Amino acid sequence: MSRLTLRLPETLHQQLIHLAEGEGVSLNQYIVYALTRQVVLGYSIQEISEEAVTQQKQSFATLLQQLGKASPSELESILAEREQIEPEAELSSEVIAHLQQRAHKRKKMPTHNPNSMIT
Repeated sequence: MSRLTLRLPETLHQQLIHLAEGEGVSLNQYIVYALTRQVVLGYSIQEISEEAVTQQKQSFATLLQQLGKASPSELESILAEREQIEPEAELSSEVIAHLQQRAHKRKKMPTHNPNSMIT
């Protein structure tokens, strides 16, 4: 656990004491709870309107159209030119072979059409 020294206005300090007593916990426990709750709120999922979803989908489709398309031969050429690096020590040759097989199988799968978005 870490320690943190704060300077609080006296009125805020008294309000926190009152709230902690109301909850039946120590001031420290209440402050930790309040801070945790505030941090979690920043990571919570928030509902957005249908209009915003539609706008995001349109923006995404426009972006995809602006990016253009590369042929499979162009992609192979680019990939062949990329820098080859040694794999991490934890990756055994068996794991690498398995991942390469999975990547090869995915190449054979039908491609996803970005213009047919799932709602």
